[in-house]
Amino acid sequence: MIPENKIDPTDRYSRQTLFSPIGLSGQQKLKNAHAAVIGVGATGAAAASLLARAGVGTLTLIDRDFVEPSNLQRQVLFTEADALESLPKAEAARRRIADFNSEVTVHAHIADLTPTNIHALLGDADILLDATDNFETRYLLNDYAVQQQKPWIYTAAIGSYAATMNILPADLGETKRTACLACIFPAPPSGVVETCDTAGILNTAVNLAASLAVTEALKLLTGNAPALRRTLFSLDLWTGDHSEIRTGTPRADCEICAHHRFPHLQGAGRPQITLCGRNSVQIHEHKRPVDLQELAARLSPHGAVRFNQMLLRFERTPHTLTVFADGRALIQGTTDVAVARSLYARFIGS
Repeated sequence: MIPENKIDPTDRYSRQTLFSPIGLSGQQKLKNAHAAVIGVGATGAAAASLLARAGVGTLTLIDRDFVEPSNLQRQVLFTEADALESLPKAEAARRRIADFNSEVTVHAHIADLTPTNIHALLGDADILLDATDNFETRYLLNDYAVQQQKPWIYTAAIGSYAATMNILPADLGETKRTACLACIFPAPPSGVVETCDTAGILNTAVNLAASLAVTEALKLLTGNAPALRRTLFSLDLWTGDHSEIRTGTPRADCEICAHHRFPHLQGAGRPQITLCGRNSVQIHEHKRPVDLQELAARLSPHGAVRFNQMLLRFERTPHTLTVFADGRALIQGTTDVAVARSLYARFIGS
């Protein structure tokens, strides 16, 4: 018997189980599956919503940022109240998913994914979905996935453009492994890289990217690996231009998947991360608990302070410091790491 205050799962997923490649057996596999979404901004929020609505039983959501008014145009799990409260995105997403599918277990982590915590945060996941805003984290994910032989999906959206690529570091039965991210892009992009803050972004591009990625995740999690796409697929929704680059064969001399060298897991290239296009620097080298109430009292004489149990925002023109409970901070109003370090040391402590 289904309790009166519970939704019947047979009814909830009835239209999905009618789709023969999934069926009842595939739905049970989804219930037993665990997917991790790294980045719960525009693409990540859409992906998390789709995974939860599809019945993936356990989700790990990782995001270092908080909800702002400019997010509401495209980030589907957040509300005006979340933005006014500056609620961390991972926690806001967890609360919203609980509203529409209370049967899904959501582990929300307000954190930056780093070489130090990646094994603990992602170790239990069956598949990893990239929804990040920087290549440092993507290359870290690629190192980890290849080392641990976990499948992951690269996803990007900017302007009216969306792209995804499946990365299978190990064979799945008859389905052979694919190229990894470093096979296709041996080095991160150099020079000026467009971001949603400089080029803008359509919410339709975000939703397309998330839909493509989640569809591939559903194929894998329901035992339909032979149907996985083996290309880097991109589409410009505005112009209709699209392309596919074959990724079915790993590069023989790839440093990561051929020679098993993992520089990003060892911390290469990760001092502080200048946030993509946001005139901000993240400081994450001082991992330690912070008493936000005590910090608020200390900072109040020096500027405007707002805080909750998860973060504190301190505004002192022209900078805003957002401090999380683990000591990590976002310094807005500069891209100069030295200035950001100075502000952190001055107001938070070294």
